Amino acid sequence: MRAIARLDIKNEWVIKGIQLEGLRKVGNPIEMAEQYYLGGINEIVFMDAVASLYDRNNLFHIIERACRKVFVPIAIGGGLRSLEDVSRALDCGADKVVINTGAVRNIGLVTEIANRFGSQCVIGSIEAKRDGFDKWNVYVDNGREPTGFDVLTWVKRLEQAGVGEILLTSVDQEGTGKGFDNNLVEAVNKSVNRPVIVSGGYGEPKHVEALLKKTTPSAVAFASVLHYRKSTPFDLMKIISDAKLACESGK
Repeated sequence: MRAIARLDIKNEWVIKGIQLEGLRKVGNPIEMAEQYYLGGINEIVFMDAVASLYDRNNLFHIIERACRKVFVPIAIGGGLRSLEDVSRALDCGADKVVINTGAVRNIGLVTEIANRFGSQCVIGSIEAKRDGFDKWNVYVDNGREPTGFDVLTWVKRLEQAGVGEILLTSVDQEGTGKGFDNNLVEAVNKSVNRPVIVSGGYGEPKHVEALLKKTTPSAVAFASVLHYRKSTPFDLMKIISDAKLACESGK
């Protein structure tokens, strides 16, 4: 299982909040990406946190600079609305693109990207909010705007459209450090045959073990624990490894 660093960026700064709200500056994206790369992180995701305000991605120049120092797979998301946007992102050095609002507006965009660049290039992003017991709704705009779509129905549409991976963010758990929404991850994992990246909720090692006892995602995206230097990428890799061993041995 991979460890991914997630950098949400606003106006040239990495920012962090709780439940995607109350965002505060935590550092320089280029410096932080290089630090995480040198620390052994498997991948890095750059997300434009304010793309919806401008209806475009503002991170292309950051990706270009990051790729001069970072040599692990890089994904970029936020405000990608066309094949031209995706082509520019890849030309800047990104290996993958993350599509959320663009897919909600036009699911055909996912198919167009997959057909031109390959499914491995497309990550379908879902911002999920719980709505009662074992039901979740899809949101966009940093968890502020409801779409009216059910998460389990929507993830199947993303799979059919051609995404290669799913980035699943629990808005309820994001930034809380209280653990993942394991039922959400399990439900999505059972619904599709695509790798699932879990985002939102990590706070301590027992959270990874609890997740793996419930289901088997392909990766976990970490943010706060890295940004506030509570753990290094190496620490997180070991936590994942130890959790896998504990689950396999039945402890």
